[in-house]
Amino acid sequence: MPYFDTASAAPLHPVARQALQASLDEGWADPARLYREGRRARLLLDAAREAAAEAVGCRPDELVFTPSGTHAVHTGVAGALAGRRRVGGHLVVSEVEHSSVLHAADAHEAAGGMVTRVPVDRAGAVSPSGYAGALGPSTALACLQSANHEVGTVQPVAEVAEVCAAAGVPLLVDAAQSLGWGPVEGGWSVLTASAHKWGGPAGVGLLAVRKGVRFSPQFPADERESGRSPGFVNLPAVVAAAASLRAVRAEAEAEAARLRVLVDRIRRRVARLVPDVEVVGDPERRLPHLVTFSCLYVDGETLLHELDRAGYSVSSGSSCTSSTLTPSHVLRAMGVLSEGNVRVSLPRGTTAQEVNGFLEVLPGVVAGVRATLGVVEPAAGAPPVSDALEIDALGLRCPQPVIELARAIGTVPVGGTVTVLSDDEVARLDIPAWCAMRGHAYVGEAPRAAGVAYTVRRRV
Repeated sequence: MPYFDTASAAPLHPVARQALQASLDEGWADPARLYREGRRARLLLDAAREAAAEAVGCRPDELVFTPSGTHAVHTGVAGALAGRRRVGGHLVVSEVEHSSVLHAADAHEAAGGMVTRVPVDRAGAVSPSGYAGALGPSTALACLQSANHEVGTVQPVAEVAEVCAAAGVPLLVDAAQSLGWGPVEGGWSVLTASAHKWGGPAGVGLLAVRKGVRFSPQFPADERESGRSPGFVNLPAVVAAAASLRAVRAEAEAEAARLRVLVDRIRRRVARLVPDVEVVGDPERRLPHLVTFSCLYVDGETLLHELDRAGYSVSSGSSCTSSTLTPSHVLRAMGVLSEGNVRVSLPRGTTAQEVNGFLEVLPGVVAGVRATLGVVEPAAGAPPVSDALEIDALGLRCPQPVIELARAIGTVPVGGTVTVLSDDEVARLDIPAWCAMRGHAYVGEAPRAAGVAYTVRRRV
């Protein structure tokens, strides 16, 4: 049963498993103690720190281990902001950062700080000029992910780091998705990562702070991990994380080239095999193992369940899930279709046969979900019934408002309008995206006493 969701968590690498088992016997003692068992544990911890620092591209004394990648992000953001509190309380982030960064930004804002969120283009990338325009005299910290966790777009970190350096602002880089594929280029100041993203055990994060960066830990004083991450480290997991990072980096070049071919195949064939699909993210400047696409007229939760029943474990940034009625913040920021979203992130060792099997199954699964939802567009050449039509879609959830729009558009003449009245927040994103895909004009929206009216003009 193929597992295609390594962007969430990668299967444990064989080297990680071996290192974990070995260090359980050797690394249980307190590495701060001077007796034999403590010295043995200290040797393991020092070796793991040196290996991780080499992979990151920093000095060993600049890197500490944390209980998770999220913990590393929150510690890094809070410590860097506190270290530069005299400069000001302005934080700059991109609109597509991982939720851990955005939650840290929200907390900073709630405490009275200022936050600027830099927009992205339709491929999900920021521009260095966007960051340059956001920085100011009171900016204490800027944050930028190395690569996006939902669509795989690689960000221009080196260029943004130059902009930040020119303004005297440190840059924190969330490298969780990319560190297993290579070091982060450019003059970053703070870097975070998470071991379970590259095949290490869960519960290990990395936090690197360059020498010279003002940093003030916000925890009570602690003698461990340079005072930046209090508490007794999970030494066996740390050793396994460092060993697996070294192992995956040794394999990265060859595996990236192989997986990129398979992802290119998915990008090409999904658009051919499945009608009304939008493949999102930068087609070139992207992670080698990740591809995301969205399918019109599909309930995302049902689609993922059906793919799971067919034997394929994938993820989604779709709004159509039981846990949320709002679209992924990444897809929203990009302005792309959110309904029926599928994220495929291939693990190392994925075969062409597994990818081909997924592509064989996908069209039938999508067609089945659409049939269940009763997707029927008016037949071509059907006589129009009105120049302007309004549809009451109040109470309907994604993707039904768009389905109702698709049914109605053929009943007005070219130049006529269809207005969809909806209280589904996702309609604000998916109706304009539907227009772009189908060649119609999105006129705009207007608030009503109940819901919002979205107006579309038929062009074809």
